[in-house]
Amino acid sequence: MKTFGGPAIMLDRNDINTDEIIPAKYLTENSKMALKPHLLEDLLLDGQPFDYNAPAVQDAKVVVTRANFGCGSSREHAVWVFEVNDINVVIGESFARIFRQNMFNCGILAVELGRDKIDSLFKMQGNLTVSVDLAKGELIATANAPDQESLTCTFELNPYDRKLVAAGGWLAFADRNY
Repeated sequence: MKTFGGPAIMLDRNDINTDEIIPAKYLTENSKMALKPHLLEDLLLDGQPFDYNAPAVQDAKVVVTRANFGCGSSREHAVWVFEVNDINVVIGESFARIFRQNMFNCGILAVELGRDKIDSLFKMQGNLTVSVDLAKGELIATANAPDQESLTCTFELNPYDRKLVAAGGWLAFADRNY
């Protein structure tokens, strides 16, 4: 079974849309890998451009964000750019419906947590590392600060989406079951 988790990047903003995740000008690329360096290229956080080349971003396997992540266009490219950057978990208060299902279809885990839990994650000091137990529906976020603060959260997935994600996405699931 696929493993989920790793170092996290924090995107402290609501309503991050698919144009900010991958700008529309890259939608004509012929391969998913061509999208890779353009992850979050047009994203502004507190008025500052997102720094794709920062070491924390290059090492990230998890994104922690706020509400309504992936709103806007329903294109799959916005999920593919996470896939080719080895992002395997996105944690947020809520997701746009089609974006969330596209994540599951690509084998990426979308975890919805309540605002209080998301606020707690953003208040933790130091870089976060997240470990996920998909079978238990549990994640543990640990801050890499001197006190090693941690937060354990449970999450719900319907059985079908859990199977999709565990298989590595729709294609792998279909190969195993049909």
